[in-house]
Amino acid sequence: MASAVLENLVKQLQKLPGIGPRSAERIAFHLLRENPEDAYQLTDAIRDLKTKLRHCGVCFNLTDVDPCNICQNQKRDHSLVCVVEQPRDLETIESTGAFNGIYHVLLGHLAPMEGVGPEHLTISALVERARKGGITEVIMATNPTLEGDGTSLHIADLLSELGVKVTRLARGVAVGSQLEYTSKATLADAIEERKSL
Repeated sequence: MASAVLENLVKQLQKLPGIGPRSAERIAFHLLRENPEDAYQLTDAIRDLKTKLRHCGVCFNLTDVDPCNICQNQKRDHSLVCVVEQPRDLETIESTGAFNGIYHVLLGHLAPMEGVGPEHLTISALVERARKGGITEVIMATNPTLEGDGTSLHIADLLSELGVKVTRLARGVAVGSQLEYTSKATLADAIEERKSL
């Protein structure tokens, strides 16, 4: 590439997930054609992301205000807490519009083989929230993996001592899928979580 500046931008863009050399080049040349104000808005947004975003002191979601807007919202059901592994999981659940409670973000899952124990997550903060009272149900929305299920069971054990009801998201066959292509584990969960018609 003729310019070291352009080459550096392409190199930096390739560090983003899903961006290969050709995509990085296209983005770099697109930014080059943009008027400076638009390009600077992108750099300002990246700078703000790194300098203004932090974890909520209550639920550990990413926010630029503390507590976050969800924790502050008195129209939400504060007795119902949905526990997720990462902030992006919270965003996924929020996008459905089906949940009106509040959240707790663990910032990961238990993975003993990788050295991730309860002390590396926000589990103790969740237990403390429940201990203060007001929470009647905790919905475990961890990923349906061995680690996610193990994390849910660990938390359920801790919360059962406090008399808090612990549930998990129903699992089953995805809408529009075909049974012959569905995994045995998914089918087993679907049978277990079946509902009346």
